Amino acid sequence: MSDAALIEASLIALDGREAAMRDLLFDRFLARFPERRAIFIHIDATSVRMTDETLQWLYGLAQDRKWVWSQVAELVFNHRNYGELRQDEYDVFVDFAIDALRDTIDTWDAATEGAWRRQAASLKTLIARARAEWAASPLAFS
Repeated sequence: MSDAALIEASLIALDGREAAMRDLLFDRFLARFPERRAIFIHIDATSVRMTDETLQWLYGLAQDRKWVWSQVAELVFNHRNYGELRQDEYDVFVDFAIDALRDTIDTWDAATEGAWRRQAASLKTLIARARAEWAASPLAFS
């Protein structure tokens, strides 16, 4: 089964449990980075968008969708409004999203784990690339 098919099956299994998954994700993320709590004006609204974007990008990468890059680059640029976010914060968020999904749905196996983690590695690489490109651009913070 392809990564895209495995990821899609996981997303279908999540149906109706998205809020529980987001709660796990954000509880874990903010426990790891408590100083970031202050940047969330309305965490319930923000958590929906952040989680959905992350899962969509991972699914898009599994489908070899080219649009993922432009959205990731834009997100990294826009996140400058929240101060300097480190690569490890992005990486942990992606990993915690997958962990929260795994801990929320009933269907998970080694193949599913591998599919998500392979796409996570690709997403982390795109984020690092976007961070480097924005840091080198004339629009970077001085």
